[in-house]
Amino acid sequence: MGTSAGSSQRSAGSGVTISFGERFAASDQFDAIFREGMALVERAATYLDGMGRKEARQLRGPAAMLYATESMRLTTRLLELASWLMIRRAHKEGEITLEEVRKKRERVRLTAPGRLGHIKGFDELPEGLRKLIEASFALNDRIVRLDCAMEVVVGEPEAAAGSPVEAQVARLEQAFAGARSRAGTLS
Repeated sequence: MGTSAGSSQRSAGSGVTISFGERFAASDQFDAIFREGMALVERAATYLDGMGRKEARQLRGPAAMLYATESMRLTTRLLELASWLMIRRAHKEGEITLEEVRKKRERVRLTAPGRLGHIKGFDELPEGLRKLIEASFALNDRIVRLDCAMEVVVGEPEAAAGSPVEAQVARLEQAFAGARSRAGTLS
């Protein structure tokens, strides 16, 4: 026990920064989110090709148009999330380099965190579609936050900063600037 505490103190004292993104991408938690995301894609496909078709036929007027619109948005959102997850998994498995991750990631269009209150008539949609939309927004929000955290480049701000506190502040500014710029281009 004394050894690990000593090494933790040495790491903290030497200014070693641990990358959340690298750690998370290699973790069991990433595997769990990957499985959750792929299961959601499968559930949505099963619903939209089965029960969803039957429910959509019963809708009329604006509700039918809303169903068509929101089912397309759901499909698009899930495809982008699945793409992000597959890119990250490929990197974890050593199939692609970090540079390839960055290039492929540029093509993925994650949406800004969404709110169901923005969907007029949401309550008129069939329950199955509503639940899938809610689950997709929740997963999207988690992945957007993870993406922002994983994109922070560890080590760069320390050169410009004079102290560990300044370096941490620079990292936070970098992370939030990236989140703001991505949120501005998302949706």
